[in-house]
Amino acid sequence: MPQRRSPLVLLSTLGILAVGVPAAAAYPVSRGAVYTPHVETADGGPPTTAECQANFQIACYSPTQMQQAYGVNTLHATGITGKGRTIVIVDSFGSPTIQADLAKFDADFGLPDPPSIKTITPAGALPPFDPNDDDMKGWAFETTLDVEYAHAMAPGANIVIAATPVSETEGETGIPEIVKAENYVLDHGIGDVITQSFGASEDSFRSKASLLSLRGAFKNAALRGVPVLGSSGDSGSTDYELDGMTLSPTQENSWPSSDPLVTSIGGTQLHLDAAGNRTAPDTVWNDVPVGIDGASGGGPSHVFAKPIWQYLVSTKSGGARATPDISMSAAVDGGALVYTSYPGDPAGYGIVGGTSEASPLFSGVVALASQAAGHRLGALSPRLYIQSKARRSGIVDVTQGTNTFTALDDDGNALFTVPGYDAGPGYDMATGLGTVDGPAFVKALAR
Repeated sequence: MPQRRSPLVLLSTLGILAVGVPAAAAYPVSRGAVYTPHVETADGGPPTTAECQANFQIACYSPTQMQQAYGVNTLHATGITGKGRTIVIVDSFGSPTIQADLAKFDADFGLPDPPSIKTITPAGALPPFDPNDDDMKGWAFETTLDVEYAHAMAPGANIVIAATPVSETEGETGIPEIVKAENYVLDHGIGDVITQSFGASEDSFRSKASLLSLRGAFKNAALRGVPVLGSSGDSGSTDYELDGMTLSPTQENSWPSSDPLVTSIGGTQLHLDAAGNRTAPDTVWNDVPVGIDGASGGGPSHVFAKPIWQYLVSTKSGGARATPDISMSAAVDGGALVYTSYPGDPAGYGIVGGTSEASPLFSGVVALASQAAGHRLGALSPRLYIQSKARRSGIVDVTQGTNTFTALDDDGNALFTVPGYDAGPGYDMATGLGTVDGPAFVKALAR
């Protein structure tokens, strides 16, 4: 299943939790996730923010609320929709129902269908989808989240899912197949931005040399001018060990997010009303206070030195590469509504968080800027740090919250705490440079 960057998800019907019926785990979508049976809401459609707050004591947001929050709806109205651009989404296995699920999602929220959506398998044929395989179902959910929210930000962009036949977990497992798939799309000129909602702890690799040997696709992307994004993680200042089940009690970072050739996307918590207008400034994503093991990944790399462009800001990471670079919505308390119908689980909506939401959201913003610019944008990270110094950068500083992470047991009791990083003025290792004001950010990035 998607390990490091898998979505944190609350899957339920409005009726079940409202009347206090015990919730059974449907499948392990993510370590530390909250999950209950996945079924339709009582009226057959997605819940509103008010219904989520009343029944689950957390907020949920629709794609139209997020479009308003980031201002991309005003860009769509002027024809900047990602038209002519292609977003490549890389996931293990993909989803057998992705086209139907996106069509349902679009119909429910009044979104246009994308010009095209297709799945390719350049790393080898996929095994048959097994509805009893929790790993495959977890990746199907991840794929659907990625597709629906990249599309929400850039509804005019084409979508290509590069699905691989081996599950990415920790260490090297599944990574060679991902490298092969990404090199294929790069060599064939398929994409204008690549988004990756997965990763592995830097310390889970056999050696530094082993990790560095797997960077070929990122070097290829840099040569071809294709931006590559990577989710910064869901465990705040720490990460999982090689077994994929044990949280490290010390500070950890993860790859590919930590790679200087990848733009690292962290997580924020949105505070929105029913229309998508902010009721408070964005804060660092950290759901531990509401009993959910999830927070914005970030910290110093144990492998990579600080790239020259990070010397434009004070990262407080010594000589190490710091993550994330920039952030978007990732909180479960303020989670995205995602529709799925793959075999093995009842069809319906889930409330989803994690930086595996933030990366596809940002990929859509990149597609908008690429359309506005009329060309691919190349390596983004250096541009972002330079752009942050501009008067009208479109980068909004996030100054409240922390990614200090407290591991919780199944009953919500604290096991241990790993000190993290506080948000504050300027760059910080909780949300990076900050978050995005869509119209100003796209205009500045397109320049």
